Amino acid sequence: MRDSRRTVGDEGEGRAEVYLRQRGFRILGRKVRSPLGELDLVADDQGVLVFVEVKRRRTGTFGGAIEAVDARKRGKLIQLATQYLAQHRIRNRSCRFDVVLIQDDVTTVDAVQHIANAFDLDGDDLRW
Repeated sequence: MRDSRRTVGDEGEGRAEVYLRQRGFRILGRKVRSPLGELDLVADDQGVLVFVEVKRRRTGTFGGAIEAVDARKRGKLIQLATQYLAQHRIRNRSCRFDVVLIQDDVTTVDAVQHIANAFDLDGDDLRW
């Protein structure tokens, strides 16, 4: 079961990477691991450092992909981003958190949804 979920996640991250590259993003890292966890994608969007969380769901059961980026997950992403910035000695650079949602059971073209600047550094001010 875990391998199947990992494969679904890996494929979703690959689709998100292609999607973002087609929109001019430069991918700086994929599966950026640390002792705290993992950032799915780190990218540059016209000089802005973007931490991208990718959520892929095969069905809309349990609220679908968007429901998986809850307050706990947002807090973890903020921790991971803070650690990334410190580790790479990045200061005074604009950063943001994006979420890419991939819903497999959608029959329309909008199976990939990109939410730029999805939440602020407090994990609040959700933009969806």
